[in-house]
Amino acid sequence: MRLSKLPLYETAVIDRVTPLTSSDTIARRLSELGFVPGEPVRVVALGPLGGDPMAVEIGFTRFALRHSEAERIILRIPAPLPDQKHSA
Repeated sequence: MRLSKLPLYETAVIDRVTPLTSSDTIARRLSELGFVPGEPVRVVALGPLGGDPMAVEIGFTRFALRHSEAERIILRIPAPLPDQKHSA
């Protein structure tokens, strides 16, 4: 799933940033800013016109991303935690 498709208030984990070309400076900059594999990311706000831009949170830092920028970020949804109600 791409970050641009992640619903509001949902959390996922960054799998990778995919450059559009071999010299994609935006993809490189996203990686430099902390959009790196294994980092949890959450959508905290969407723009009024089609959700562009979107605000996302990594740790305690928030970023505003355009749809075209969020398209470069590939996510994986974390597996749900086991139900702990049955543990003794």
